[in-house]
Amino acid sequence: MHKLETVVVAISRICVGIAFTVLIVAVLIQVFGRSFSVSPIWTEELTRFALLYLCAFGIGLAWRSGDLVNVDIFCESLPGPWPRRLRFVSALCTSLLCAVLLMPAWKFVSIGAFQTSPAMSVQMTYVHLSVFVLIASLLVFSLLRVVSMLLGKDDGLALNRKADL
Repeated sequence: MHKLETVVVAISRICVGIAFTVLIVAVLIQVFGRSFSVSPIWTEELTRFALLYLCAFGIGLAWRSGDLVNVDIFCESLPGPWPRRLRFVSALCTSLLCAVLLMPAWKFVSIGAFQTSPAMSVQMTYVHLSVFVLIASLLVFSLLRVVSMLLGKDDGLALNRKADL
């Protein structure tokens, strides 16, 4: 279980790094292009697409670390085992919601086959795939939390919350 999580985290971090690098390069090309009055139009689209993939690959990591917006002041103040139970229910509900949304997201990806982006002429399937990746990433990371909580190897606290204790 730990090895699987390590591999998934490593792949997500590498993909976030690649998306961030593409984003930086595209923005730099825009900035330098504007300085010399020859800014290529495709950099606008590439920046947006890279940002989509940055979010898609980063959402699972944000879930894992606790960097997503979370209102837990009420839940964590409850006595006894209730905070852990509610963290489990939250992870389970997230997993179920992502599982339900996976097929509609794939349908959205397939719709992209009929469209191309205006500036780069990229088939929109590749752009729409970012939504599927986002949902799949969140599904994987929430399932990892559910399984680790069921096995008693984790209390469901996000990484940055564990550091606070």
